[in-house]
Amino acid sequence: MAVSMTGYGRSKKDFGQVSITVEIKTVNHRFSEFQMRMPRQLMHIEDKIKKKLSGHIKRGRIEVYIIIDGDGLASRKVNVDWDLLDEYYQYITAIQTKYQIQTDLSIQDIIREELIGIEEKESGNEELSQLVLSAAEEACLQLTEMRRLEGDELEKDLRSHLSLLSKRLLKLREYAPKVVKLYRERLEKRMREFLDCHVDESRILTEVAVFADKADINEELTRLQSHIIQFEKTFQLRDPAGRKLDFILQEMNREANTIGSKANSAEIAAEVVEIKSLLEKMKEQVQNIE
Repeated sequence: MAVSMTGYGRSKKDFGQVSITVEIKTVNHRFSEFQMRMPRQLMHIEDKIKKKLSGHIKRGRIEVYIIIDGDGLASRKVNVDWDLLDEYYQYITAIQTKYQIQTDLSIQDIIREELIGIEEKESGNEELSQLVLSAAEEACLQLTEMRRLEGDELEKDLRSHLSLLSKRLLKLREYAPKVVKLYRERLEKRMREFLDCHVDESRILTEVAVFADKADINEELTRLQSHIIQFEKTFQLRDPAGRKLDFILQEMNREANTIGSKANSAEIAAEVVEIKSLLEKMKEQVQNIE
């Protein structure tokens, strides 16, 4: 079963005056890589979120965005240093008395940032954390469904290319025997021209046998057909198949290159070009599969 590495999922939940939004996006990547963006008060559940998502997503770059709006995430209170404030007040009144300053003190004269501050404490609400985990799983399920549907389309496209590839192999099997036959005819013609119609049949047979051995592509065609079967069987696996499919395509391309170097035929060379073009298209699609 082919699963795409690209997808998107989103979930939104309300918790009192708080609104929780979780968005998950995945793109192609050689391995599994997380990028998490969330409020600081949720950092303690980051590993839990990763573990939950890893149960559904095996490969790809996973971008997680958690947005929390509303009040209730942190509590605030005024923090007064009363001892320092008393000392500060006594210091000011002493100055007034000593220098006979008649100005009345106001609250603004006393309040200073170092004396009175606002302390903010983050809320560690367990129920909020569980709701975030629930939203993350819901977004992940949407994402995996999207990846599955796109994977189905990729599989259909790859199977279509496999069908065309099999047809190309059939043509190569038809052309292969003709290459040796044409070589024998050309060799006989040249020998008759140079040897004044006297042809050494044993020599022709020897030369043709050597050429046939060098130009034989049956082994490569057999391996290519085997790779096609392996490729199709890989779709039936439940495990991520992208890397295996990519490896099989590399082997297919290797066989195609060998056929191209062996074949002394314009027809076979043309088929090899078409085969390599198909393999390149398949490689582009496989890069999207988990």
